[in-house]
Amino acid sequence: MSGLKKVGFLVNPIAGMGGAVGLKGTDGLAEEAVARGAVPVSPRRAEIALEDLSGVDALFLTAGGDMGEWALRKSGLRYKVVYKSLDQSTAEDTRKASSSFIEEGADLIVFCGGDGTARDVSEVAGSQVPIIGIPAGVKMHSGVFAISPQAAGELVRGYLEGDLHFRETEIVDVDQELYRSGTLETKIYGIAVTPYRPVLVQERKQIYSSRDEEVFKEEIAVFASEFMRDGSAYILGAGTTTAKIAELLGAEKTLLGVDVLKSGRIICSDASEKDLLRTIDEAGAAKIIVSPIGAQGFVLGRGSQQISPEVIRRANPENLIIVATPHKLKETPRLLVDTGDPEIDEMIAGRRQVICGYRIAQLKDVEASSKVGTD
Repeated sequence: MSGLKKVGFLVNPIAGMGGAVGLKGTDGLAEEAVARGAVPVSPRRAEIALEDLSGVDALFLTAGGDMGEWALRKSGLRYKVVYKSLDQSTAEDTRKASSSFIEEGADLIVFCGGDGTARDVSEVAGSQVPIIGIPAGVKMHSGVFAISPQAAGELVRGYLEGDLHFRETEIVDVDQELYRSGTLETKIYGIAVTPYRPVLVQERKQIYSSRDEEVFKEEIAVFASEFMRDGSAYILGAGTTTAKIAELLGAEKTLLGVDVLKSGRIICSDASEKDLLRTIDEAGAAKIIVSPIGAQGFVLGRGSQQISPEVIRRANPENLIIVATPHKLKETPRLLVDTGDPEIDEMIAGRRQVICGYRIAQLKDVEASSKVGTD
């Protein structure tokens, strides 16, 4: 077995649980997320990443139970448990499991989680062992994440078959307390090495700020204030562009949350998925306004998981409105959707108008991230 490739495989079981319930993250809030009705999302996304790896010649090193063992057991891949946590897993367990992988000679570490998990894995792996992230967190700003679980599986296979290049990329995370209070402040925590195929790996999130940006946000907001007079409830996703719309209407939006406006006033602030579903039922008609994440291009599936597949289905995918400044569109090579529901993703995918000024729009292709580069 000396020539056999070894892949460390780790799942953060609580990653992403805080998204749909409006917690903007799960680190330190797992119990509250469960109390609000959150359900695990990372185990299934880990399983999806493994589904297309049947027949690969590798030994997967993993942690016990829901930290990786159970997903690998379902996959039928060859694996070995090299670490077991004593209780509900923590960040320390992620670091210890990663250390165990390296001690056992891992050539690659694959983890399922968000930026917090990426920080913990990279803290141990450094630049000596490449890492790949299966996206499952509420926020994913780091450049080690594949654009979908399917893409992560493709990257693992490509690595094992020796046909991928590597690149260094930044591990980025936000200040959790500031983030939950509505302030986005990111920090670079380290540099990692990751197998790279441009179409399969996301870029690090970019924030654009200039005088021209503000002018175009104002124009978008003025146009939105006109078409929002139709009596519908409008679900506004996170971000500065949607916040500008609310500001122009005289409403104070939660910058990093999801809010609902109707007739110029907020009827639901910092909403969870349940709040949005209830509001749609009460309002009778709802539309959704979102702006893609800079450089990454995700329209849905990152940072605003409260706008869930069921929320989109109730509102109708045809009532999805995308807004973005011209500069953001120019610097964002593709628009992606990753709601976790392939059917909804396919309904959203296709040629769509993106409002980028006052009565000005560009036609852009929106792609289901699970389909990109995996055909």
